[in-house]
Amino acid sequence: MPDQVELITTLAWGLGLSLIFGYLVSLIRMPALVGYLLAGVCIAPTTPGFVGNLDLASQLSEVGVILLMFGVGLHFSLKDLLQVKAVAVPGAILQMTATTVIGMAMAYFIWDWPLTGAFILGVALACASTVVMTKALDARGILQTVRGRLAVGWLVVQDLVTVLLLVLLPTIGTLSANESISLTQLSGQILGTATLVVGFVASMVIIGRRVLPWILMRTVKTGSQELFTLCVIAIAITVAYASSTIFHVSFALGAFFAGMMMRESEYSHRAALQTLPLQDAFSVIFFLGIGMLFDPKVLIEHPFEIIFVVLLVVFVNSTVAGFRVRRKGYRLIDAATVGLAVSQVGEFSFILSGLAVSMGLAGREELSLIVAAGLITIALNSISFAGLRPFMRRFFPELIQQPEQEDSDEDADGIRNRILIVGAGITGRELYKKFENTDFDTYIIEKQAERSMQQELGEHFIFADASHPLVLSKLNLEKTRWVLITTSEALIARSIADQVAKIDPKVKVLALSDKEGDRDFFISRSGQLDPNVSALIETRKEIADSIFECVEQDNQEQRKSSRNSKKKIKKIPE
Repeated sequence: MPDQVELITTLAWGLGLSLIFGYLVSLIRMPALVGYLLAGVCIAPTTPGFVGNLDLASQLSEVGVILLMFGVGLHFSLKDLLQVKAVAVPGAILQMTATTVIGMAMAYFIWDWPLTGAFILGVALACASTVVMTKALDARGILQTVRGRLAVGWLVVQDLVTVLLLVLLPTIGTLSANESISLTQLSGQILGTATLVVGFVASMVIIGRRVLPWILMRTVKTGSQELFTLCVIAIAITVAYASSTIFHVSFALGAFFAGMMMRESEYSHRAALQTLPLQDAFSVIFFLGIGMLFDPKVLIEHPFEIIFVVLLVVFVNSTVAGFRVRRKGYRLIDAATVGLAVSQVGEFSFILSGLAVSMGLAGREELSLIVAAGLITIALNSISFAGLRPFMRRFFPELIQQPEQEDSDEDADGIRNRILIVGAGITGRELYKKFENTDFDTYIIEKQAERSMQQELGEHFIFADASHPLVLSKLNLEKTRWVLITTSEALIARSIADQVAKIDPKVKVLALSDKEGDRDFFISRSGQLDPNVSALIETRKEIADSIFECVEQDNQEQRKSSRNSKKKIKKIPE
């Protein structure tokens, strides 16, 4: 294809097929990313038909990783990660060591691979995908929970270990070629890498923590929406690039720390919203890129090897991680979540193995197995996450019971006095103020609110995604009288209303209609308001009515004043 339109052609085929396959797999209740992976396979160089540009797709997927990890960092603080260091640091090292040793032993002793190739395979199978993990946790509304922080901390440790291995690959190549290398040289390389990582963290904490929020604040003061969006994206990509160039850490790690430092700004919520559409679009390209790496011939040529590496990733990674978390006193559901989060192969594995192949430390066979393991485990991981909660509820109900579900005395008389406000924007905050001094027990739920809002509202603020049924099921809706949805997104509002009705039909739901066609989302086929929505306020109509009443009232007062003036004039004697 002509070079001028190669990018557009790749995007057209890739995104178009992703939409089709994503829709088809969603019809059979499978995660959409499975469809994205299949779309990537369809345009891969190893399959017939159109061939996409793998290099362009890989670079675009890196942008998606940067934006996604930047958004994740906006919801975390260094304090959050330090709280889980006692579990994540030794646990991640133990899990990576166990998987590497088992994979290396199998490849070296059973498959008769070279020692370096076996080592690369073992290490690659021990590294999980940051993108897959964060999207899986965020989709279920648990990214900011305890188990979400555990999983993110775990992968941060994996990233740091992988950075060290990438730096040491030339040394491994020298040793594999039977060339001598002194202990002083090896120690110097390890010390140099550790110094760079410490320097990276220190610079982000000392400099980035002050400079990045200041830059964002100066941009906000211009009043330009375009400049604000540009500022957020520029900070995410520039900091990720600078971190990789100067400190030799990954783009993902640099973007993640940039997001954590930006969290100090009161506009971090707005920054997260600005990058969300781009995150979604580029994350699709990330899965496309993985699918394009896959060679279907490996399924025929190495079926038993693929079965082994998939079982190794799924069972060894998850078992070691889950056992470590459980041993530290966390709930079984927390251990299972962290275990599933690391039971897949991701982007660092492909980077590591690709670099090893280019240096002659591993062959194409190792790379093909790792890519196949990544494709299969990512698909299995998404399906496993979808079935985790139902499985735990069926077989271990007593171990996942939430503390709030144990309170049965409150509101025993059946009186519903709770108000749940969805959305912590201007409307939501004003509503909270109105209900604050009433008999109602009022709460606000917001998916991406700033930390300052949590401090202001205290326990009456819920940091979660109200559109997710798992979140709604934990909100004690049996004690709730009204759910007031303040978002202007009609599709999201209707989805929340339907989920609330499924959980407890007695809860009344109020929604807002802002745009011309939004009202149709809340109207049934009979033309009446849908039973799941108790009240619908058309904001444009209400504003127009309020303005008209204000002007009309003033007009009536003016007429009344004019009539009174005429009466006084008539009473004056001639």
